[in-house]
Amino acid sequence: MQREKKDKHFIKKPIYPGGATAMRQFIAENLKYPKTALREKLEGTVVLKYMIDHEGKVTEANVVSGIGKGCDEEAVRVTKLLKFQVPKLPGKKTKVVFHNKLKVHFRLPKVKEQPPGVQYQYTTSAKTTPEDQEAAPSKRKSYTYTIEF
Repeated sequence: MQREKKDKHFIKKPIYPGGATAMRQFIAENLKYPKTALREKLEGTVVLKYMIDHEGKVTEANVVSGIGKGCDEEAVRVTKLLKFQVPKLPGKKTKVVFHNKLKVHFRLPKVKEQPPGVQYQYTTSAKTTPEDQEAAPSKRKSYTYTIEF
């Protein structure tokens, strides 16, 4: 007869649903690059210390090391959107607060470069005679030029 193993941790840590990969994906989808940082081409990593309450909500987030230009505030905003699963203890009521650290990376979006040049398009309708143009003005020749830079 095998003995059931006891868990060595009485209080279990909160878990983000889907794990660290899902949390990184959530942050990437909800992170908005601040306009000031984008204009100045600022990249870097913001380190945060945040607090998770007994319901799994992030109640407080503080910047440990930031890069400024609006990136710190944006990292705090996204961190406060996170929702964790807190394991419940059977038969026990606990209201424990958990602390954790998180790194939010700001990388400039890659811009697709298009070769310089002019593109144009030329279309015509059916050929008409001057008499047909007076009778049916909708059958006139038409030209469309599209110029893209």
